[in-house]
Amino acid sequence: MEGTSLIMWGMVFGAVGVGFFMYGKKQKVFVPLFVGIALFVIPYFISNVYMLVLAGTVLVALPYFVRI
Repeated sequence: MEGTSLIMWGMVFGAVGVGFFMYGKKQKVFVPLFVGIALFVIPYFISNVYMLVLAGTVLVALPYFVRI
């Protein structure tokens, strides 16, 4: 069951990451660009579902609070 959850959360954060990446690349804004890259890379390194959801949520919220 945990493997299925990891795959699904990885797909969700990967899809959101692709959106952030495309937005950051098109608008030439670095924070969403790097957050997008991080969002579709972190599921490869985090094997705990709760840590993946926590890290993904923090990364999704990061561009809202950090404006460079």
